[in-house]
Amino acid sequence: MPKNVNRWIVFFIGLLIAPAIALAERQHAMQIWPTIPFVRGKDLCQYQEAYSKSKNSQSQTLLSNVIALMREGAQDVYAIGIVQAIDEMENLNRARAASGLGMDVLLEGSFKAALDGYYRDVQPAQRKLSFFNPLQLTQLVRTVRDQKRQGYLDDKMVKELQGIFWGTYSFGPGCTGNVLVTLHLEDKDGETYSFQGQGLPQSVMHALAGQIFEYFQRTKFPSKVTMGKNGLEVLGAPGAAFAHTPDTPSAERVCKQMSGRLPTVEELEYVNALGDWNGGITLRNDIWALRDNLVYAPDLPNPSPVRKTDEVRGQQIHFYCVR
Repeated sequence: MPKNVNRWIVFFIGLLIAPAIALAERQHAMQIWPTIPFVRGKDLCQYQEAYSKSKNSQSQTLLSNVIALMREGAQDVYAIGIVQAIDEMENLNRARAASGLGMDVLLEGSFKAALDGYYRDVQPAQRKLSFFNPLQLTQLVRTVRDQKRQGYLDDKMVKELQGIFWGTYSFGPGCTGNVLVTLHLEDKDGETYSFQGQGLPQSVMHALAGQIFEYFQRTKFPSKVTMGKNGLEVLGAPGAAFAHTPDTPSAERVCKQMSGRLPTVEELEYVNALGDWNGGITLRNDIWALRDNLVYAPDLPNPSPVRKTDEVRGQQIHFYCVR
């Protein structure tokens, strides 16, 4: 068969498998149902108010308010009525604020916006979490138009998802307007990841989104990366991303027990360039162990950050292993 024919065959095969490769890359992200059901928990504001003081203490507070009004000239009957009316009005306002729909919609919307904001700012090479809507857009439009939440999900749609978020919220103690929110991610295998935050309704989910982004996007070990034409496996350290050592020979012995070794200068710099969100480890301003009894000191760039261990004596040395 002529060589040019072989080239055309290879070209067309590439065109055919390119979409499949792109789809496989997208499927690395855990696809999550976009609706987050929330269950309302105990009102800690009212609970604290009811039980933080004894009944006798509450009676003393009420009596003090009545006496204060009487000193201002109110008759005793009217003074008691005024105190009771103020107390009832406060309870009514709190009941109105806590009743009705809307809190779950606010928490869901602000969480998804905050999580997407982290992804836009950091832009990791591979997104680990992604919201996926298995419904047709026409169904979504009808649901939103009718002022309803997207809630329908059958077995066929579940097959296209890898997990679901659900959460709880409670009005926080102290009656300062805070809410206590827990968020749980359950995947298809039944494994559950739980996170908790407390703050104002409009901002609490931003902190939760940060926790979740860091947990799922931060490098997990061992991490396999491509360096040039070869693969490199970043092993980390025993039980952690990196560890500390008094000298490089000690670190080399640890790496040997992990069937690995200390990185070269090129490997260390490349893993640093990948960063904490793309399978690597950021050096920051620490001193790192290298092969051949050398260290890498980012704060000592001149003439070179590669130094002998004697030049950084007394300073803490960080290390991780590769293979």
